[in-house]
Amino acid sequence: MGNFQVRTDLALEARESIAEGTCTLRGVRVEESYREAEDIRVTKVVIETKNAAKTMGKPMGVYITMEAPALVEPDEGYHREISEAFAEELLGLVPDAGRELSVLVVGLGNRDVTADSLGPQVVDHLLITRHVVREFGKKAYNCSRMNQVSSLEPGVMAKTGMETAEILKGVVSQACPDLLIVVDALAARSTKRLNRTIQISNTGIQPGSGVGNHRNALTEEELGVPVIAVGVPTVVDAGTIVGDALKKWMDDETDNKFDARLAFAELNNMYMTGKDIDAVIKRVSFTLSEGINIAMEKNNVVCDTE
Repeated sequence: MGNFQVRTDLALEARESIAEGTCTLRGVRVEESYREAEDIRVTKVVIETKNAAKTMGKPMGVYITMEAPALVEPDEGYHREISEAFAEELLGLVPDAGRELSVLVVGLGNRDVTADSLGPQVVDHLLITRHVVREFGKKAYNCSRMNQVSSLEPGVMAKTGMETAEILKGVVSQACPDLLIVVDALAARSTKRLNRTIQISNTGIQPGSGVGNHRNALTEEELGVPVIAVGVPTVVDAGTIVGDALKKWMDDETDNKFDARLAFAELNNMYMTGKDIDAVIKRVSFTLSEGINIAMEKNNVVCDTE
């Protein structure tokens, strides 16, 4: 496809695209497992060197991808199983998960754009405890130790006039959280992963990167606290769909490649999502919020009621 590159936020897909070529990728470690009971395939991609990070276009760090084909199905029992599996993987990336933490959950995205409203809708379902603990103490929850959870929906620059990083720097300086969990909608390279995949990473996130709107990165280096990024691909580059359909045709009809390139150029800034995206976002956002709630409650120590 020449200069046309299909955009993806998933480290797993970035690795797959490199593996399809002739490039030998070093400095990347991959671990795969399958949770048969939940029908979830978990792939951990660890980028260990700067050269590998440059090749993949992703920062050094750990990327955990959970592929759950039934994530889009309206099965509450199954979504609970995914939430529990997600909580387990999330805790694996939390620094000092065994101690009491103050955690700020940030829901990125535009609430008025359905495919981009994942972050704000996750925040809606969280169990927020920081204000109660600070006012009444942990005894209010009958706990001797518990994580303090707060949340923020910073909105988008078109509405606030400020970079998300600017807003978070101010909040972090005042609230002093130990950890940020940032939730955002992502873009996928493959339609089969659309709304069916959860990515967790300890590298932070760059708001808007999924649709080419590059903003200041939200990372530990920028904000001064560890940042865990959580995302679900809700859109796919329109060029992906055209590319899948035309790949074989272009290989055979070499004389028509120029026309195909024009088609790609016109679709370069277009993104596609499913027709039932509103229902999917509602279900998936609740699944993620439940997973975060479960993870945060794991460290709580309930007092003896006697």
